[in-house]
Amino acid sequence: MSGPAADPAVRRMAHTVLMPGFTGTGVPAWLERAIGEGLAAVCYFAPNLAADPAGLSARLRALRPDLLTASDEEGGRVTRLHAASGSPHPGHGDLGAEGDPRRTAAVAEAMGRDLRAAGIAAALAPVADLRLDTANPVVGGRSFGADPDQVAAHTAAFVRGLHAAGVLGAVKHFPGHGATRVDSHVALPVVDVALPVLRRRELAPFASAVAAGADMVMAGHIVVPELDAAPASVSPAAYRLLRAELGFTGAAVTDALDMRGLAAHTGVAEPAAAVARGAVAALAAGADLLCLGNPGNTAEAGRPPEPGFDGRVFGAARDAVLAAVDSGAVPVARLAEAAERVARLLAGPASAP
Repeated sequence: MSGPAADPAVRRMAHTVLMPGFTGTGVPAWLERAIGEGLAAVCYFAPNLAADPAGLSARLRALRPDLLTASDEEGGRVTRLHAASGSPHPGHGDLGAEGDPRRTAAVAEAMGRDLRAAGIAAALAPVADLRLDTANPVVGGRSFGADPDQVAAHTAAFVRGLHAAGVLGAVKHFPGHGATRVDSHVALPVVDVALPVLRRRELAPFASAVAAGADMVMAGHIVVPELDAAPASVSPAAYRLLRAELGFTGAAVTDALDMRGLAAHTGVAEPAAAVARGAVAALAAGADLLCLGNPGNTAEAGRPPEPGFDGRVFGAARDAVLAAVDSGAVPVARLAEAAERVARLLAGPASAP
């Protein structure tokens, strides 16, 4: 490569903004190389944690002591650390029904201690979505409830609980996945609501989490037509809303870029190419940390990933980001801004203002 992408500092920043998954319970050779070249974050999925989570984290941290290890850990039915036995912690729906944000904070702190013991630095939680449609196939009991004020109180409490355990949190799925009957894992959901309603309803829990010192906000693959025709994860208007109106200064992380909702927007079917296209679009729009997704997911459901698929997805995303920098589709300043926000995460949880 020539141009900006030939600069070692630019190549290092391109590694910094990517958060890949990987296969197995060890450290693949491609991942070891990537960490040496500047990779700052990895995302664990259940198969990674099936043997010795703390040992795996220790091996990764031997390569980079401040590496950000993240995992979906919400309690209830969404757990990676306790996938075999089920989470020992109640889910958001149960906590919302109990009605005491202090209990939510205590549960999040206990969950955070579990994560810390496994060497996991960040929970991709809490879920700030409202339970607005009982037929929603993906939110349901993952939500604290339907009332914006109630969900806002519990979302903020969950963030504070994680911080008490020294763990980062990622509030999701901005700008809200509750008013849809479509799961963004399989198709592209649309939340057709006026912006004043969105601000009063869906955005209230996110605003509360930001005020509580949320480290990350996860942008979902969700279209709000009043905001943009593109999904929030790749929408400049959505990131402007997050920063200018909610005052968020932390790292904006994408939902998994291998999800079919985003592929339906980009129009790319081949998995590695789809992730690469989504990574460039999200970074250009304003995302800082690009979650590449679960390498166990393939075009044919239930089929094990081909050997080397995880490294191929990472390589495709990295090369696409570098090519976008060279072409000017992603300015070097945008890449540097994103890398700086990711670097700030590595120091640990932020404090609430």
